[in-house]
Amino acid sequence: MNNRSALGAALCTALLGAAGTAAAQNQVVKPPVAQAWIDVATFSGMGMPGMGGAGGVNPMAMMGAMMGGGGGAANARNAFGNTQTAAAGRWVDVTLYTSRNPALAEATQAVPAGTQLAPSLKLVAPQAAPGKPPTDDDAVEERDYERPKGKIYLYWGCGDTVRAGQPRVLDVSTASAQDFQKFFVSRRATKRGAHSAAGRPSWPNPTDARMVPDNASLVGENAFSGQGVPENFKFAIGAAQDLMPAIQLRQTDAGGATMLAWNALPTARAYFIAAMGAKEGAQNEMVLWTSSEQPDTGMGLVDYQTNPAVDRWLKEGVLLAPGVTHCAVPKGIFGDGGAAMLRMIAYGSELNLAHPPRPSDPKIAWAPDWAVKIRVKSVASAMLGMDMNAMTMPGAGNRATPSNDAPPPPQKQEDSNPLNPANLLKGIFGR
Repeated sequence: MNNRSALGAALCTALLGAAGTAAAQNQVVKPPVAQAWIDVATFSGMGMPGMGGAGGVNPMAMMGAMMGGGGGAANARNAFGNTQTAAAGRWVDVTLYTSRNPALAEATQAVPAGTQLAPSLKLVAPQAAPGKPPTDDDAVEERDYERPKGKIYLYWGCGDTVRAGQPRVLDVSTASAQDFQKFFVSRRATKRGAHSAAGRPSWPNPTDARMVPDNASLVGENAFSGQGVPENFKFAIGAAQDLMPAIQLRQTDAGGATMLAWNALPTARAYFIAAMGAKEGAQNEMVLWTSSEQPDTGMGLVDYQTNPAVDRWLKEGVLLAPGVTHCAVPKGIFGDGGAAMLRMIAYGSELNLAHPPRPSDPKIAWAPDWAVKIRVKSVASAMLGMDMNAMTMPGAGNRATPSNDAPPPPQKQEDSNPLNPANLLKGIFGR
C-alpha cells in the first residue's frame, strides 16, 4: 500500500469512527421511570452523635461545608442527612422518586438480613421540603463561597519540609478577582445524591429513625416498592459499595513535621487529606494545606466524587493512591502553637445501575424502568498533631503517639477547647 492509499484508509477509518460516535450520541435516551439515590458514609474522629464537636458549635461541620460536605451536628437518634454531617458513626441516606407518582408520600425498601434492619426500611417524604426538586439530577452541584477577609496561605504536597515556591499567599485587601480565581483552585465533581424533597420518600425519617448498627453490611438483594414504582425495581449491592471501615488515623511528631499514618481500606479508590487552621501569632490569617501534588485548596474534594474524576485526579497527582498509607504535613506551616483541623477522605467506588441496560445499538431508544446511584466514602476528622483518643479527654493538648485502636465514643464537653477554630473561621470567612 502506497502512502496515498494508507492516508486514505486512515482518513476513512477516522470518519467512520466519528460517524459512529455521533450516532451513539444521537441515541434517544429517556429518563428512568423511577430513580433511587443511596449515600453510604463512615465517619471517625471528632463530631460524635449528640456532640457538637468541642462544644455547641461543631467545627468539623463548618469545615465540611467549606470543603464540600454538609453542616450541623447529628443527633443520637438517626436523621436524614447524617452522611454529610461528619458525626462519627456509620450512616446511610436513601431517596426514591417515580415519575408515575410525583406526589409519592411513602415507599418501602427491602434490605438484606446483614443490614440488621431487615426486612425493610420505610421511606417517608417530607411534608415541607427544604427546596424544590432538582431539574437535573446529574448536574455537578456548585457551592457559593463568601469572599474571605484576611490573608490566606496555601501549602500542598506530603513532605517533612515546605517545598520550593510555597506558599501561595492571598492578601484579600489587595486581591483582584483574577487573584481569587487563581488561588482558589478547587476540583469538584460531586453530583446529586440522596436529598430531601416533596414527593421523594427518604430514609431515615421520624417514622423510621433506627441507627445503622456498627457491624451492619449492605451486601445483598434490595428492592423498592410503592405506588407508581416499577415492580421490577430489584438490584444487588456488592462488597465494593458496602459500608467502609473507619479510617484509623495516627499522628506522630517527626521533628516538627506531623507524620500521618492510616490503615489501608480494602475498597478505597483513592485518598485525600486537607488541613485548615490559624497562623500562629496572626489575626484573621488562615493556613491551608492539602496532600495534593497540585496547588488545590481542597474546598470541593472532601465529599463524594464520580469514579472518572477520581481516576483522573489520581493520574494528576491530586489524590493519593489506594496503596499509600503515610503522608507528612510539613514542619512549621501552622507554627508551634497554631491550631489546625484535619480531614481525610477515602473514596469508595460509585455504582450506577439501570434496568434494562442501555442498548449497544444506537438506533434503539433507551427507556429504563429504573436506575439507582450508590455513593460511598469514609472520612476521618481530627486536630492536627493530636491523637484521636486524646482529643476527647480533658486537658488534651499533647502531640500524638501511634495507636492502632479505634477511638472510643467521647463524652459531651463544654466549649472550652482552646483549639476550637470556629471563631477563626467566622473571622476570616465572615460566618
